[in-house]
Amino acid sequence: MHCHSFILFFLSLVQFISARALPGRSGDAKLVRIGANGPNRYPSHYTANITNSNCFNSPTSRQCWGGGYSINTNVDSTWPRTGRTVRYNLEIQNITLALDGHPKQVLAVNGQYPGPTIRARWGDTIQVTVKNSMQNNGTSMHWHGVRQWYSNPMDGTNGITECPLAPGQSRTYTFLATQYGTTWYHSHHSSQYSQGVVGTIIIDGPTSANWDYDLGVMPVTDWYYSSAFGIVSQLSVGAIRGPPPADNVLINGTNVNATSGGAYHRNTIQKGKKYLLRFVNTATQDGYKIGLDGHNLTVVAADFVPIEPWTTDWLYIGVGQRYDVIVEANQPIGSYWMHFVPQASCSNNKITNAVSIFTYQGANSTTPSDSTRNNGPSTSDCLDPNDNLIPYVQLDVPKNQTIPASSRLDVNFTIVQGNGTSQTLVQWNLNFTAIHAQWNKPTLEYVREGNTSYPRDMNLIELSTANAWSFWVIQAVPNLAPAQPHPIHLHGHDFYVLGAGTGTYDNSQTLNYGNPPRRDVAMLPANGYLVLAFITDNPGAWLMHCHVAWHIDLGLGAQFLEQKNKIRPLLDATVGWNNQCSSWDRYDDTAIYKETGSGL
Repeated sequence: MHCHSFILFFLSLVQFISARALPGRSGDAKLVRIGANGPNRYPSHYTANITNSNCFNSPTSRQCWGGGYSINTNVDSTWPRTGRTVRYNLEIQNITLALDGHPKQVLAVNGQYPGPTIRARWGDTIQVTVKNSMQNNGTSMHWHGVRQWYSNPMDGTNGITECPLAPGQSRTYTFLATQYGTTWYHSHHSSQYSQGVVGTIIIDGPTSANWDYDLGVMPVTDWYYSSAFGIVSQLSVGAIRGPPPADNVLINGTNVNATSGGAYHRNTIQKGKKYLLRFVNTATQDGYKIGLDGHNLTVVAADFVPIEPWTTDWLYIGVGQRYDVIVEANQPIGSYWMHFVPQASCSNNKITNAVSIFTYQGANSTTPSDSTRNNGPSTSDCLDPNDNLIPYVQLDVPKNQTIPASSRLDVNFTIVQGNGTSQTLVQWNLNFTAIHAQWNKPTLEYVREGNTSYPRDMNLIELSTANAWSFWVIQAVPNLAPAQPHPIHLHGHDFYVLGAGTGTYDNSQTLNYGNPPRRDVAMLPANGYLVLAFITDNPGAWLMHCHVAWHIDLGLGAQFLEQKNKIRPLLDATVGWNNQCSSWDRYDDTAIYKETGSGL
């Protein structure tokens, strides 16, 4: 089912066993307590030489890192501290770019799309100063998938962890790289990232298989020639029946257009070498299958979690997800298409098969044969390959948890009348309310004031018990909506994916408690369920939402206020946090564009 049908659906989200302050609901007795540092169990293939301080990272020892750290280190509890700070400056401007040969107004970072890649090493402190040089837009910058261990005020989620950054203002974000791998940064201000406020992040660390050269990040996105703000405005009042199809697919910020303008993204490789590729799906709504003609992809990480190397010819990637893969240049010298194929049941794009080009050194032609231009998978598949995502460090989940029906929270789609007008409003609702993040009074301001009078539309759930397991079931209600998968993202945590399948979860399904996949974005199957667990070990206000930008803009999200008694010291240590809200209030008094939708 194409995304243009999405405004008909009805989705149900079952919230799980959790310590939270909701009237008439309590899950404290069902929480499973753990040690202060969380689980810490090494896999059976642990070998002493990998943690030897003299074993350093090289093309023949990528599992090593040095200083006693390696691929076997449990990053949930242990990480290096290098004492080094890497610094970047990002400036957001409204400019015109022709990324695929078609001119468009872009909210560009440092004058480019995607923005500059932030690169650090595992254990570094990352410090990024963001300046808002747009004339009529606030902004915030979220570091997608970064755990923000005890640094929740740096999460960059306006209306939850901060006020937006007003035009002309700057803010410095500082956080520790406790994980390693590939991710991205993006605005969390309305539909702004769909207009260009996007960049990538590499945190260098060990890898579960060897490689020779790192080709860097290959972000892929759907690209609209129309304004994302205009599209979501029409969606919100029911003026259009779902978003229109995207006009193109950009691969690392480029592609050819329908009239052959623009340019393909290209990589040059050497026969006999192995290459690390870092895929990031930065799309508004499209999920893709990726494959390189004649070559296999060896997957070594899913989001920020190293996995047992797994080889495939096609790899599905949902919005917000990341995969690190290794490609071996073992085919005849020539040029080959890499395909990024939008999947019909979770995409709506005029392009059915986007491509980039890989060319071997010494090839006679830098353009592959047209005969393979439209190679692609034969099915429409938007499911995570959970059976193959086996974390390299084995961490288990307490078994045989029962999720009571009383824990159910519904998500539904509604059309309501606007206040005092005849205009209709389209909303996604959680617990009968679409989330609304108040730009001028974020959740952390409530915490700072000691104010517990949370408006209903904050969709706030308290998690007061520290170091406990929380279990979730996310349920799409069959027969009440057209089928469509949803990429579910949680800030501040990697979660354990215990199960996913079609139909209704009723506690009779078999779940995987033994070293299940761990990541921060997982697909809720169409007309199905997704069962997740995570540990309440990171104080903060953390957003959980569908990463289809249209869906969260219309309300499909909730937030978790975790260990709020430990948050105030984090705020007190954040320089300039109060000043950011004061600056926003002054700007907002005369702002041209006022907050609409969820604000996220």
